[in-house]
Amino acid sequence: MSLSRQGRHYLIIGLIQWLLDWGVMVALSHSGMPVEPANIAGRVSGALLGFWLNGRITFAGDDTKIGRRQFGRFLGMWIATTLASTWAMGAIDDAVGLQWTWLAKPAVELMLGGIGFLLSRHWIYRR
Repeated sequence: MSLSRQGRHYLIIGLIQWLLDWGVMVALSHSGMPVEPANIAGRVSGALLGFWLNGRITFAGDDTKIGRRQFGRFLGMWIATTLASTWAMGAIDDAVGLQWTWLAKPAVELMLGGIGFLLSRHWIYRR
């Protein structure tokens, strides 16, 4: 699949993931959960959906697979990006408050999504 087609699929699936992630984080933090665990819960929900959809659609091919090895790679990347995202959300919340954290989350996730695309395309889903 071409880079532009993969990029388009990754962006569409990423938007779906992000909406789920953001919605869970906002709903949980609005109901009183601290922002850091709410962010992790949102990222877990989006990540599981994204791993499956990107493996089946975006990066599907003869040289790719969805299996334990690929999930292990994905999990390593996800842990690293979740730590970065959660640190950023906590720092923003401490500096300027919860509502600004809700607004900043898309920008943080967009940057991390670019890293995720490169790692997914060249490493995570490879056999």
